[in-house]
Amino acid sequence: MSPMKKILPALLFIVALIAGCATTIMEGYVGKPITEVVLDYGPPVNFLDIEQGRRAFQWRIDSSGYIPMTTPSNGSIYGAGGYASYTSTTTTYVPYEQSCLYTMTATWSGETWVVDGFRQPRLGCM
Repeated sequence: MSPMKKILPALLFIVALIAGCATTIMEGYVGKPITEVVLDYGPPVNFLDIEQGRRAFQWRIDSSGYIPMTTPSNGSIYGAGGYASYTSTTTTYVPYEQSCLYTMTATWSGETWVVDGFRQPRLGCM
């Protein structure tokens, strides 16, 4: 079995877990001024008026790191006492980079924008 086939199920699980975390975090801003998001993540990289009194704000978050990949190895070795079997594992680290776009929508309310919703980030974004 190829190393990528071994790591793919674990990656899919992690991606699903992370996507759930992103949704929970974004839901926490609904009903709050957009300045709360700005204070936590900095100014948006883009905004777009989507209808009268409503605007979409977007943040781009870049991430990178390494994913450990473990490969088992079995074999035998010959020595003074004869043959012996062994099992070992090798861990390598696969680098990754990703850029994710997060979109919060807001409605103008008096003197500020108030978050009224968000778009789900693409799969794999945390």
